[in-house]
Amino acid sequence: MTRIFSGVKPTGHLTLGNYLGAIRRWVEVDQHEADALFSVVDLHALTVEHDPARVRRLSRQAATLLLAAGLDPERCTVFVQSHVDEHTRLAYLLECTASDGELRRMIQYKEKAEAARRSGDGVRLSLLTYPVLMAADILAYGTDEVPVGDDQAQHVELTRDLAVRFNQRYGHTFTVPKATHPRVAARIMDLQDPLSKMGKSHESGAGIVYLLDDPDQVRRKVMRAVTDSGTSVVYDREVSPGVANLLEILAACSGGNPEELAGVHESYGALKRAVADAVVELLRPVRERHAELAADAGYLDDVLRKGAGRARGLARPRVDAAYAAIGLLPG
Repeated sequence: MTRIFSGVKPTGHLTLGNYLGAIRRWVEVDQHEADALFSVVDLHALTVEHDPARVRRLSRQAATLLLAAGLDPERCTVFVQSHVDEHTRLAYLLECTASDGELRRMIQYKEKAEAARRSGDGVRLSLLTYPVLMAADILAYGTDEVPVGDDQAQHVELTRDLAVRFNQRYGHTFTVPKATHPRVAARIMDLQDPLSKMGKSHESGAGIVYLLDDPDQVRRKVMRAVTDSGTSVVYDREVSPGVANLLEILAACSGGNPEELAGVHESYGALKRAVADAVVELLRPVRERHAELAADAGYLDDVLRKGAGRARGLARPRVDAAYAAIGLLPG
């Protein structure tokens, strides 16, 4: 069975972009067709200035939302990254395999490092090396496929390079994974800035639909979405990025085609109302199920404990093999 790994970083509340771009496919396809592992990658949240209590709170919320969205712990493995030591054990070996130059070329490092400098926080070393930890997340499990958005494709390429390099230097140890991308809505954009991804850690949430937003909040944000200077509803990402973003959201919610949907709506207002209705209905069962799960903390703890146990059992033999291959004595 194909093995896949993916994760969510608890740096903010999960968004419609997270759901349409990744989580829904995990629920509807990946957990049924593959041996799937899904992790709340909390260690990645430590690469920038953060509040420890908030990281813990968002980690629980993210795990709860993954279950509320439909991940079934009887079908897939749901766990928290820091609960499985093999991630950090393997990360150091991969740091000894990676080069400084290839990490500094990572687009996300350049962008986030510049943002950290502007804010006066300083740039943490972990911001530079976290793509190696991400590679360890993937390689520890013999992962075949990594479902990711476009912004993470470069990190999967680094993972592939590190796996090949390690195998060539020390003997075949790792499966070389490939990135997979959903056909529609791989990259949902901010409603107020359709040239930027709908990111969960943005300071302003005006253009972000969060999974736990109530219906009124969803409608308000969608109706205030930036469109374009024209009046015709046309699907053209270059000329009309705001309208194209709304059409892609509607297509992802309804299973339609953005080009065809453009011809259905005569005005921006009609399009926005249709998008708002579709998003509200899409998120309604997720919000309701989240409320049920959040009231039963013991259930989530049990799922995460069992998930970490299974993940540890899968990762440890491969990481032990990597330790032996690179030249370390057995413990």
